[in-house]
Amino acid sequence: MKKFKLLAIVILAIGFGLYSCAEKESFEEKMKSKMKKFTEVELTTDLSWLSENEKEIIRILIDAANIMEEIYWMQSYTGDKDELIAGITNEDALKYVKINYGPWERLQGNEPFIDGYGPKPLGANYYPLDMTKEEFEAWDNPEKTSLYTLIRRDDQGKLIALPYSVAYSEKHIEAAHLIRRAAELADDAGLKKYLNMRAEALLSNDYMPSDYAWIEMKTNNIDFVVGPIENYEDRLFGYKAAHQAFILVKDLEWSAKLDKYSKMLPMLQSGMPVDPEYKAEVPGVGDMNVYYALYYAGDCNAGSKTIAINLPNAEEIHNSVGSRKLQLKNSMKAKFDKILVPISDMLICESQRKHIKFDAFFENTTFHEVAHGMGIKKTIDGTSTVREALKDHYSVIEEAKADILGLYLVTVLYEMGEITTGEVMDNYVTFLAGIFRSSRFGAASAHGKANMIRFNHFAKVGAFTKQEDGTYKVNFDEMKKAVYDAVEQVLQIQGDGNYEFASELIEKEGVMPDYLRDDLQRVNDTGLTIDIYFKQGKEVLGL
Repeated sequence: MKKFKLLAIVILAIGFGLYSCAEKESFEEKMKSKMKKFTEVELTTDLSWLSENEKEIIRILIDAANIMEEIYWMQSYTGDKDELIAGITNEDALKYVKINYGPWERLQGNEPFIDGYGPKPLGANYYPLDMTKEEFEAWDNPEKTSLYTLIRRDDQGKLIALPYSVAYSEKHIEAAHLIRRAAELADDAGLKKYLNMRAEALLSNDYMPSDYAWIEMKTNNIDFVVGPIENYEDRLFGYKAAHQAFILVKDLEWSAKLDKYSKMLPMLQSGMPVDPEYKAEVPGVGDMNVYYALYYAGDCNAGSKTIAINLPNAEEIHNSVGSRKLQLKNSMKAKFDKILVPISDMLICESQRKHIKFDAFFENTTFHEVAHGMGIKKTIDGTSTVREALKDHYSVIEEAKADILGLYLVTVLYEMGEITTGEVMDNYVTFLAGIFRSSRFGAASAHGKANMIRFNHFAKVGAFTKQEDGTYKVNFDEMKKAVYDAVEQVLQIQGDGNYEFASELIEKEGVMPDYLRDDLQRVNDTGLTIDIYFKQGKEVLGL
């Protein structure tokens, strides 16, 4: 009997071993499949024209950017990053965790892709995990909604608001020291001033003065976007800013081409197709420049990669001096070549593929960012900012505004004869293809829901027709009318601060229709890249 028991134990042990092996192989295949969706791109450009001081500034700023990377991990992941990384032996899984900054798949509605993890907390790591919305809303503290406070509990279990300068003091001090070292080497007066003031902001928790200094920079070759900036990571309230860093070098030739548009913004604002009270504010002029991206860190490097920047976000700055729009040319071109063109070959009507052009993609992206600085920042009754009135729906509606208002601006500039590189149809067809490209990220994010609001509106009014062969054909007149109508609608939502209407619109239109999901699945089945990730750093740059 003992022999039979021993044999049974051996058989069970072998069985569990085989099962474990099969599970391992299944996981490895799954991760290999997920990594095939991303294409590595080297983030580099010619830096030979920079001075030795400028090259040293870039080296130092990479070190400062890596500190932003560390803080962002602390904000986005609720566990111990080192423990997570140490527990992963599969190379593809490790790469995927780093792309997603945690075990949740950002382009798949933040679903966990590693066993043992539940849903990602809506508030990421900005709030206590046991805190409810009701508890937060009942808490009387003026600092609770600040972009730059972390919410925790004190020894008695009561909620407290910690300024980022306190919560991340050690890392902020280290980053500020590096940024000041870089400032010492800066020959450009504007860059020197900004770097010193941004270092001070990390220590004081007051970012507004350095935001103004950043706007004032005009002759800098290097740019450094750093600190807590965007609030997309906070899906609970949209209050908390995430740490990030971009290191950029200017494309002087392309920047000169865009300079004229920035001076036209007040005139373009006054001509928007909406009642006067919804365009009463005068946008600051700001400026537009084109850059080559050298380094991404933190929030901007998580999941899908940013290809354009419009900052600062503060309404006060937009209204007084405008914003800066930075187009990241090398990142943009990589996405156009590797993703948008192949998608167009599958989903755009063959007769209209000639309209898929990089210049149109560049213009659509540029004026999306321009549009963020337009419209109005306070509700027309003057009781609050648009951001406050629309609360957790603000980001979706703001992205929906930027999408459609950007396309409107391109249309108007063509009609004025200010853009002459192609024709409006190039922008319309490329815009539709761009929706296909970015919709593959899913419809869970603010950008994703905004995409679906635009797509569903276009479908409803006949701005495109789906052909029998499964491709899409843009109908010019209907598309133009749809653009104008959508601009009016979204500006009214913001001006009225209409939270209920925004909620209804997002619920009904901010979802992906089944037929589009099926078409995107056809694209995905080919194995086409969904997005890019970067090989970057001092070695890649030859520094």
